[in-house]
Amino acid sequence: MSMEFNRYEKARIIGARALQLSYGAPVLVDTETTEPYLIAAEEYDADVLPFTVRREGK
Repeated sequence: MSMEFNRYEKARIIGARALQLSYGAPVLVDTETTEPYLIAAEEYDADVLPFTVRREGK
């Protein structure tokens, strides 16, 4: 990713994506697993997640 995320941002991103996957969102990577959290983590590592993080106050 073009931006470094702290552990809280990473957890929020993966959690939000896992929720989307559990509701039927299309999977963005080829994977063998069916567990939404693990798929979301693979997508995060592959840098294909459609999320933007806005930081205010800096």
